Amino acid sequence: MINHAVIMAGGKGTRLSALTKGEIPKPMAPVLGKPLLLWQLEELKRNGIGRVTMVVGHLKEKITGYFGDGRDFGLEIDYVEEETPLGTAGAFALLKERVPEDRFLLVFGDLLFSLDLARMEEAFLRDGAEALLFVHPNSHPYDSDLVRTAADGRVTAFDSKKNVRSSWYDNCVNAGLYMLDRRMLDRVPEPVKTDFEKDLLAPMAERGEAIYAYRSPEYVKDVGTMDRIAAAEQELSRGLPEKRNLKNTQKAVFLDRDGVINVEKGFISRAEQFELLPGAAEAIRRINASGYLAVVATNQPVIARGEATLEQLDEIFRKMKTLLGQEGAYVDDVFFCPHHPDRGFPGERPEYKIRCDCRKPETGMLRAAAERYHIDLSESIVVGDMTQDIEFGRRGGCRTVLVLTGNGGKDGKYDVKPDYVCRDLLDAVETLGF
Repeated sequence: MINHAVIMAGGKGTRLSALTKGEIPKPMAPVLGKPLLLWQLEELKRNGIGRVTMVVGHLKEKITGYFGDGRDFGLEIDYVEEETPLGTAGAFALLKERVPEDRFLLVFGDLLFSLDLARMEEAFLRDGAEALLFVHPNSHPYDSDLVRTAADGRVTAFDSKKNVRSSWYDNCVNAGLYMLDRRMLDRVPEPVKTDFEKDLLAPMAERGEAIYAYRSPEYVKDVGTMDRIAAAEQELSRGLPEKRNLKNTQKAVFLDRDGVINVEKGFISRAEQFELLPGAAEAIRRINASGYLAVVATNQPVIARGEATLEQLDEIFRKMKTLLGQEGAYVDDVFFCPHHPDRGFPGERPEYKIRCDCRKPETGMLRAAAERYHIDLSESIVVGDMTQDIEFGRRGGCRTVLVLTGNGGKDGKYDVKPDYVCRDLLDAVETLGF
């Protein structure tokens, strides 16, 4: 079990000057009356971390004087001082003798978080990672640094928010929390100013090295501005960070795609055909704020029928995520079934022409999501525009909502009655009280 964390706590917090008044470093900014660093330490301790090394610089005595050797907080704390600012990774050269363990957690000092660290460590070991990045969707991907990944989660590139993005993109944001193999420290032989992402991670990704993304809907929030601290304080007051922790059971709204999120146009096989329904982004934004996960679960027989490739389907999903992000909304994950049992279509792909347990109304997608995110299906909701969606939810033990957009339940495949019938997705979330 991982036992050591390194916190980069040397920031000045210029954007928090109204709060810090130049008298305390950024990581000591108060959040609900408690220093941000203390929030971090309490969460690390809950996850079994026993030793913490803090990299300090600006007004370091405010940190060292408050926390000392950590005994009063049930931890062992030591410090590495940057005599001059070394960027986000230059201090690695100073950490080599302080981190004897095989792996450690790296946390930036402006983060508020609540997470199940054991799950992240399991992914780290499974992938054989040298660096594992905590990534998640957020409500503003258009002005965030994004991560590009391969199907197996390997990081292939970083997309800076400064780039001009001419294509649809995944809402996959680097949160600033990492699990690292100790070998990462050897990549900075001398204490010189080094940018962790630009100088270390990006070249590793380009070379195809063992750098992976860990996708999670858990709460990891940059609170480096006054507005973000205010938002975080409201979320803490509502218990949202703890609710999102995957140690606790989650609740989800499972959304069909065609006819629920986007305009029904038959089998969509190209991104240019995808068009958000009015009100869909606002509805998903309300789900995001509710504490429920927003999960897409959709049959996509265009793959089996040979009408689209997996790459083309991925582009459609990326367009969906881009358009939702432009309106401040996001989905936590997407599950899809590529299969279709009926044969006889020109260009069909035989390997997908099977009877499976993931094609609705079979419940494979629900079970996969429940396992991945610790979801209680009995506390979750399925929203769809077809009777097969309602049967899907019924078999999974979820409450169900039929929306009258798209097919509007006219498929008639199953004799089922939904718990609610609503005009559209926005009406559905309003009816459910989100």
